[in-house]
Amino acid sequence: MHQDNTIDIKSLDMDARGIGHLQNDDGSQGKVIFVEGALPGENVSFHSFRKKKKWEFATMTDLHRESVSRIKPRCQFYGVCGGCAMQHLEPNAQVAVKQRVLEDNLWHISKIKADLVLRPIYGPTWEYRYRARISVRNVPKKGGVLVGFHERKSPYVTDMTSCDILPAKVSAMLVPLRGLIGSLTIIEHLPQIELAVGESAQGQVTVMVLRIMAALSAEDEVKLKAFADAYEVQWWLQTGPPETAIPYYPAQSELYYTLPEFNVRMPFKPTDFTQVNHQINRVLVAKALRLLGVQSEDRVADLFCGLGNFTLPLATLAREVVGIEGSDALVVRSRENAVINQLEGKTTFYSRNLFEVTTADFIALGQFNRMLIDPPRDGAATVCAALVGLSDIGRRDLMPTRIVYVSCSPSTLARDAGTLAQGGYRLSQAGVVNMFPHTAHVESIAVFDLVQPQ
Repeated sequence: MHQDNTIDIKSLDMDARGIGHLQNDDGSQGKVIFVEGALPGENVSFHSFRKKKKWEFATMTDLHRESVSRIKPRCQFYGVCGGCAMQHLEPNAQVAVKQRVLEDNLWHISKIKADLVLRPIYGPTWEYRYRARISVRNVPKKGGVLVGFHERKSPYVTDMTSCDILPAKVSAMLVPLRGLIGSLTIIEHLPQIELAVGESAQGQVTVMVLRIMAALSAEDEVKLKAFADAYEVQWWLQTGPPETAIPYYPAQSELYYTLPEFNVRMPFKPTDFTQVNHQINRVLVAKALRLLGVQSEDRVADLFCGLGNFTLPLATLAREVVGIEGSDALVVRSRENAVINQLEGKTTFYSRNLFEVTTADFIALGQFNRMLIDPPRDGAATVCAALVGLSDIGRRDLMPTRIVYVSCSPSTLARDAGTLAQGGYRLSQAGVVNMFPHTAHVESIAVFDLVQPQ
């Protein structure tokens, strides 16, 4: 183990750890130290718990010079719970750190800088998390059932009785939930709860999907229904993969979110992928469409389209929108949502594995004036390579003149930006989206414009 040392912190890494360097005997910069709990501008003592030749992981033991951006964490479980990593940093400073992470990734991975840094997209910093996977464990040594997020760097469930990033109604329900689940006969066969908060004709609705691995008893059913009535919760039951989730009580369940600017209503299942932060999603969709600059005569592609979160708003502006998604089930749902919003005449959906897409596939799809890409954390390497392939074979006429790329991983965005640059695209704009306040997750949006040859 490394003995306690002091160090100046210069920046944060992608896991919100402070970064500093030891000094070699000759005064040169030495090994990098990642210090949990430390902020840029601070001088701290640290104790290392993992050592490698070029770096060490450490925890802060004493704070000697405090950052002006350090604040007192609001949550009493912060530091133990793994749900948040940055509550000790003032929210505006969190956004600035994430912007720096994005810019550093773009430069260090692909040697690219955006022509214009976009103003960050941010919103409420508390009670914003409308989607969450909550773990359940029966731990007799801690008094019974625990319901919450995992502890930091641990498989154990946090002994938490509230959560400030969940809606207040859900936070207040954690303790009663512990009591309910502890009273069920299937207590050892209920590993998680999927939370989804959305809208219905009656107003905001809270859905909880119980992942059950044994049948409910008659007594269990009585208790669940009584809890649902008392706390205004809709129960769903999931006995296998996500597609097995079905409404339980009340039997008829309605759940959707809205994009009012485009008069779009998006029905979804609580196990579907949707953005956790509905307020930010509304702003993000509107911003992405403005950046894309869609005209009424345009044909637009929406890749990794999911339920049609961007596709349907795009269809209110463009001549035609083609949504492509790898999940057959989501493609079916997208088509249903298009019908609900009376946009089926302007949308076409395909099920394709976009991690195997080729240049020939883009030739077959035809010309797109604009393209929106919203991939998972793995990014869109194959998509970008296939687009660049159009340039390589002299088919730049099929390349969209503008691409808006919505990213949940700055490293894969930076990698893909480098690929697009090889095909003649310029990174004209980029900025962060604070979808997950108090966490180290960095969401971003980038605009690529096709540079016409001289």
